[in-house]
Amino acid sequence: MKKQNVSLLVLLLATSGFLFSCTNKANRNKGSLEFDSIQVNETAHLFDDTAKPACNLVVNFTCVDRSTDETMKDSLNQYFQALCFGNAYLNLPPQEAVQRYKEQYVSDYRNDLEELYRKEEKKFGDASQKAWYSYYKYIQSQVQFYRKDLLVYRTRYEEYTGGAHGIYMTSFLNLDLRTLVPIQLDDLFADGYEEALTDLLWNQLMADNRVTTRKELEDLGYGSTGNLAPTENFCIGQEGITFLYNVYEIAPYVMGAIEITLPYDIMSHLLDDKSRILDSLK
Repeated sequence: MKKQNVSLLVLLLATSGFLFSCTNKANRNKGSLEFDSIQVNETAHLFDDTAKPACNLVVNFTCVDRSTDETMKDSLNQYFQALCFGNAYLNLPPQEAVQRYKEQYVSDYRNDLEELYRKEEKKFGDASQKAWYSYYKYIQSQVQFYRKDLLVYRTRYEEYTGGAHGIYMTSFLNLDLRTLVPIQLDDLFADGYEEALTDLLWNQLMADNRVTTRKELEDLGYGSTGNLAPTENFCIGQEGITFLYNVYEIAPYVMGAIEITLPYDIMSHLLDDKSRILDSLK
């Protein structure tokens, strides 16, 4: 009897270990990614003279630091670097990419403005629009969401290059980690979704602004600089999908960026998640 009990215990432990292993594998985040942040805060003056105007570059760049899959790590960092800095930097190690971007930004600033500043200073004794020579650029990126096979990466830019005001924008990258391919609206919605999804966006915008007609929204300024339509600049979230329209895309600069979040339940009749990437939210 004792021998039988011991055998039964071993069997139960083995079975529970197998079940735990299967459950753990099912819930594991693809690649077991760990992230790091590379930061820069660089100020450089024209002619390297602290009495002259300067540019300021601030970078907070999130990259993959560790992964169980080195190919995935390198591919993701290439995506992130291209999104934040441009294609010229995608094949460099992250630290080197940030360093080279900083050097290029300072070099471009001086090359573009030093001769112009010198001419104006010679003509007027001092640059008449000194503030317009003071540039800045801020780049901040972060992992918005990471679970199972889904990763959402967010990048925000702010830049001033003279004139009345600066410009800013936010970009989203939704990635299927099984294929390392960006997720598009066509991957999530059934064929012919565009018109119905546009109506949902208008309706949600009306609800967000507590109005009942599109005319009221248009009177507020929505749709005055561009048509409201489903945008590929979207973020897959836990409760729904957020569509982001940067300044000037559908509204004047003074209204800022517009975010419209549609809950999954009101889009359920339009969704056709063939790859089942939305299962990663569960």
